[in-house]
Amino acid sequence: MRHRLAIAVAVSAVLVTACGERSAPAEENLLLAEWTGPYSGVPAFDQMDLTELKSALETGMARHLEEVAAIAADPEPPTFENTIEAYERAGEGIGRVFTYYGIWSSNMSTPEFREIQREMAPRLSAYRSEITQNLELFDRIRTVYESRDGLREDQQRLVVLIYDQFARNGATLEGEAAERYAAINQRLAELHTRFGNNVLADEEGYVTCISEAQLGGLPESVVRGAEAAGRERCADGEYAITNTRSSMDPFLTYSDERDLRERVWRSYYSRGDNGDEHDNNALITEILQLRHERVGLLGYDRYADWRLENLMAQTPENALELMQTVWPAALGRVREEVRDMQAIATAEGADITIEPWDYRYYAEKVRRDRYDLDSDEVKQYLQLDKLRDAMFYVAGELFGFDFSPVPEGSVPVFHPDVEVWEVTNRADGEHIGLWYLDPFARTGKRSGAWATMYRSHSTFDGKRTVLASNNSNFVKGQPGEPVLISWDDAETYFHEFGHALHFLAADVAYPTLNSGVRDYTEFQSQLLERWLSTRPVIDNYLVHHETGEPIPESLVERIERAANFNEGFRTTEYLASALVDMMYHTTDPTDLDPREFERAALASLNMPSELPMRHRSPHFGHIFSGEGYSAVYYGYMWADVLTADAAEAFEEAPGGFYDEEVAERLVKYLFAPRNRIDPAEAYRMFRGRDPDVQAIMRDRNLVPE
Repeated sequence: MRHRLAIAVAVSAVLVTACGERSAPAEENLLLAEWTGPYSGVPAFDQMDLTELKSALETGMARHLEEVAAIAADPEPPTFENTIEAYERAGEGIGRVFTYYGIWSSNMSTPEFREIQREMAPRLSAYRSEITQNLELFDRIRTVYESRDGLREDQQRLVVLIYDQFARNGATLEGEAAERYAAINQRLAELHTRFGNNVLADEEGYVTCISEAQLGGLPESVVRGAEAAGRERCADGEYAITNTRSSMDPFLTYSDERDLRERVWRSYYSRGDNGDEHDNNALITEILQLRHERVGLLGYDRYADWRLENLMAQTPENALELMQTVWPAALGRVREEVRDMQAIATAEGADITIEPWDYRYYAEKVRRDRYDLDSDEVKQYLQLDKLRDAMFYVAGELFGFDFSPVPEGSVPVFHPDVEVWEVTNRADGEHIGLWYLDPFARTGKRSGAWATMYRSHSTFDGKRTVLASNNSNFVKGQPGEPVLISWDDAETYFHEFGHALHFLAADVAYPTLNSGVRDYTEFQSQLLERWLSTRPVIDNYLVHHETGEPIPESLVERIERAANFNEGFRTTEYLASALVDMMYHTTDPTDLDPREFERAALASLNMPSELPMRHRSPHFGHIFSGEGYSAVYYGYMWADVLTADAAEAFEEAPGGFYDEEVAERLVKYLFAPRNRIDPAEAYRMFRGRDPDVQAIMRDRNLVPE
């Protein structure tokens, strides 16, 4: 998946909107230069030069500040055109630089880049604060805000969003308060950067090298991935289990070596918590204290109150109510799962009590015993390339999009693994945009999966088509062999593609209207996961990687019967992280000790000892390497409610998940508007009512105790 700082108001409207067809002056820094070439211009990823980054950032910031100063100093009375549209238009150069910056940060990080990142983070924050605290600019925005009634509805919403970006981020402060606010933002930028880089350092620095004799239980696909990684990370003949989820998860699921499972588990869950130079605990304390102080300057008692004010949940209490509705049932399911696992362990003569490093291993045994379902058997039908084709099929049926590989060499890429497709409208062949795919793990690439935009859709200043990207960390196999992934990973693949479709389907006039509402933006992508298990996908794309035979109906039936298997684990590990996040941001953080706070918080929740929270505090990058999900990690659960309820709309329709009328409403109201329509209203337009909270309980087969 793919996350932006809430405070980065100055660049939120321009971060992904840069494009152009004119040739740049010869002396222009490449990273600032307008994009040239086909498809209305594309980033020159193949010419990225890290030595130009610092100067590009400096020049880009200076130019943007000049543009903003010109808007603020305009002698004409403020209007929507000379203030709001001018603000939307400003900053294209720095937007292009941020596109390259994001690639180095997420996909191709190096020690040299991290040093530049460390140096520039506070300077970027100061630049953003200088824009946010430009009182003359804010006065003009406020004037338009107060006289917006005569504008189109989308223009009114744009004015409100921009006004709130400024008003909620220090524009109303003056004197010492304004100076302190800016200083806090600069320090937070440093801390967020250090936090993320510390986690990446622990992911790169820890690897478990094992011998051939220690491969017991591992499927051939996992062995081959470990063998390929071992050639880079271990001694000759050894196999590598890297410190990322994509490597850790299958090892803990299949390895018969319990001591190695414990070692891999501890290595993964102790990222950022090793008492060394990359330890993040002190950073967490300072981050929380500074956030608390900053919202206090704005008149809020708690960070979470400020954070949720304009989101769908509106208050921390509303978000907590949802989570606490599901939590007891999730705990009950965990107790059932542990009981079943312990029974199998005891029957096999294992003199153990289930520990966290045993959960995945014995859950897999329960799955086989109860449903006659072997995860590795399922993987034989889940080929990465075939799943990509399945996603294209779904996009064609629901959105009318066609995906065609671009001519080789016509679009620059930043790594040989990256592939590019042109997206067109099936009805008339209209160019929609490009889709970049970077699927494989490598050193310097952050873990997980995400989507991002290099250019967003807008029409107010000439139509700009979308450049969207999906990024994953699948373990690359032997050359020429298909990459096989788990069912969970296949769902994630569809999930992130849902984000890309949300970008590509956008129909908005202004760049800022592409911004996401954090507890809504995961909904569309989570909904797209449902199409993985639809009949057309199963019948046409889930084929055996060796024989080409379709997945047997008996196996499909077993997959469907096991759909909610291990739901206790999945729900509890996620909700624990979401609840602890909310606790952090509704607590006075003075003298807070993260280790003790996490322990006490989980104890208060009666967290089962057999599993950890999905993201322990020292590597909880969603909330501490930036503010994208801080106090809003609950948003995945909020989106799950919408997802379950929207899925029922398709299930009730005559055409099921490919019903044309429901699909038309889906695109029209839930994908195309982005933030042009208030999310709650958009959902009512799709469903005809508000979402039913109980839909998530029905969907997960969770019955409250």
